Amino acid sequence: MIPFVIISAGAYLAGSVNFAIILFAVLGKGDPRSGFSGNAGATNVRRQAGLGWAALVLLLDLIRAAALSFAALYFLPKGMAPWVALALVLGNRFPCFHGFQGGKGVAAYLGFTIPLAPYAAALSALAWVAVYGIGRIPFIASFGMVAVLATGTVIASGYDAAAATGAVATASFIYLNHRQNVSDLLHGKPETS
Repeated sequence: MIPFVIISAGAYLAGSVNFAIILFAVLGKGDPRSGFSGNAGATNVRRQAGLGWAALVLLLDLIRAAALSFAALYFLPKGMAPWVALALVLGNRFPCFHGFQGGKGVAAYLGFTIPLAPYAAALSALAWVAVYGIGRIPFIASFGMVAVLATGTVIASGYDAAAATGAVATASFIYLNHRQNVSDLLHGKPETS
């Protein structure tokens, strides 16, 4: 139990380091949370700084998350790894180093799933592209991605109950992070995050 607590706490702290906010500070662009959606994620970085910087933020998020996933898989029973993913996403959403206002955790979840369920991670990226291609709404595309990631995690864990519960908890939390987007869409407001 102690390794799980240590790795989960480390995942939360690692997730609390927001690359978008740090990058904007280094570039002298202010705070990414001050524009468009107010979100500190790759999509909002693309809107404010361009595709190249958004790709860099995404890459850094993926590498960090994958490294944490490898650590979780090495030190913990496989069924506990999805709970570490939840800690990472919590850190991304509520970063203690950035006033508890961060991103929505989709990239973090994708990166974490790459070592855990690589085929699901690849399929989820295709799902994002397909759904986005149809509706042109990033957060709806993310819903498809997260569903594939959670399902792939459950399958890769051999339908372990703890892993399944962790995957469902992580996916549900990410979906809840988008409730304002859903409300805006239902009320005909432009999609912003």
